Amino acid sequence: MDTAKRKGNHMKQEEKTIVIHQPDFMPYLGFFDRLLHADTYVVLETAQYVNGTSKSWMNRDKIKTEKGEQWITVCVKKAPRETKIKDILLIDDGKWQKNNLGLFHQNYRKAEYYREIMPYVEALYGKNYDYFWDFSFASIKMLIELFDIDIEIIFSSDLNPQGKNNDMIVDIMNKLGARTYLSGTGAADYYDPAVYERAGIRVIWQEFVHPVYPQQFGAFIPYLSSIDLLFNCGIEQSRKILRNPGGNA
Repeated sequence: MDTAKRKGNHMKQEEKTIVIHQPDFMPYLGFFDRLLHADTYVVLETAQYVNGTSKSWMNRDKIKTEKGEQWITVCVKKAPRETKIKDILLIDDGKWQKNNLGLFHQNYRKAEYYREIMPYVEALYGKNYDYFWDFSFASIKMLIELFDIDIEIIFSSDLNPQGKNNDMIVDIMNKLGARTYLSGTGAADYYDPAVYERAGIRVIWQEFVHPVYPQQFGAFIPYLSSIDLLFNCGIEQSRKILRNPGGNA
């Protein structure tokens, strides 16, 4: 269990709202909007690692360049299909780290808050990690702190969840003694309401309105990595924008 942030310790466990999600690299703003509306984030590092599909965002996200969107990718070693996220190893040749830092510098060096944000990014990349999920979660933790989100963090490996998809979520919720699950829209592909009804778990679906904020390079592009907001608007303004996405930046 993470000890840096503890939200709602006075609450009974069954009253807490839970988010369960894999540790994606530098996620988009919708992920952090979900955390803002929850009491506990269960990091799902025990789920199967998914790579090589158009829907896979675990080890990559997008930034904006003068030519449009561009992927920022964390390079990992090949592994068998059933490998869990927590067992995926990073490629340790230093090349992708150098390339990523170069992309951040090249595309954000003229952003208004480059000098404020880049040291955090450099500190993230300056540490040594063997496993993908350690690095990816460190990127999430960095953004949680920059956005000043107060939330309890629990790792799924401490809960030893059983089953897959809906059954796994229900198992985690039961082990936490919690009754309210805040889900992202991506889970709709495998959602089975009967499973939750039998378990007495209420599912709340996230309603996220993506904020429009000042960006470089022309027309606004949504659904980029959250780091784009920070480079363009700075820490204090980004916190306000995330909490009031319908407002004018």
